[in-house]
Amino acid sequence: MSTNASPADPLATLGALPGVAGSVDSVRKAVDRVYGHRVMRRRSGEITSEAALRGARASAALSGADWALEEVRRRTDFSGEPEARTVGAALRLTAEAGQLLSIWRQSPLRVLARLHLVAAGGASDDASVGRPRLAGENADEPLIESPLPDADEVAGRLDGLAALIIEGSEAPALVSAAVVHGELLALRPFVSCNGLIARTAERIVLIGSGLDPKAICPAEVGHAEQGRAAYAAAFEGYLSGTPEGMAAWIAHCGRSVELGVRESTAVCEALQRGAA
Repeated sequence: MSTNASPADPLATLGALPGVAGSVDSVRKAVDRVYGHRVMRRRSGEITSEAALRGARASAALSGADWALEEVRRRTDFSGEPEARTVGAALRLTAEAGQLLSIWRQSPLRVLARLHLVAAGGASDDASVGRPRLAGENADEPLIESPLPDADEVAGRLDGLAALIIEGSEAPALVSAAVVHGELLALRPFVSCNGLIARTAERIVLIGSGLDPKAICPAEVGHAEQGRAAYAAAFEGYLSGTPEGMAAWIAHCGRSVELGVRESTAVCEALQRGAA
């Protein structure tokens, strides 16, 4: 992460960038609206489950496995071709995210290692699983083409990111989630599944911050709906480290949350009509 932020609370400084406050306010209003939907009072568990499924499908689509929702819902075996493994990894990560909230603020690096192990399907015989890349190891991430930081830079920046998370911040949840997401995409710290893990980490921050405690606002849906090209272009803004670029990335993440809200609102409406 490259900004001119105060070392005391760099995330809070990002929250003061021009345009970011508007995104934060818009996201908060959208989240409040869906949480106030009458269906949420009695069927929130169903909304949470559906949001998890749709979020996983969308995250897998961004990583190159763009399956129809009904195909994801129908399938039981995700151990075959590469696309099936990607979808399976996304589903496992989404299911795991809610189990790691209490650990995240104390040991984010431990959570990231666990997420990679889960994404890899528990392949403990692979020495690269569950730890950051070593010197000479590459990272497979089909969507992100920016230069890959070396292992020493990855280790240093992961430590810096972990320190920010542990110390806490006055920044809005959207800002913190966007920075965690962007930094993990920039680092691609593991040999595989980095995009899936970055988006899962964003989900963990949004849930754990209290913005979306029931996990019904799947930002992954919004990232996918805006398209892979828009996602990559917004991420270039994060990589630039400029105030304008960082603000554009945060706004993109905010719009993604709003689109996730729209998706879950549609599910609420369908349940209310008895159509789902």
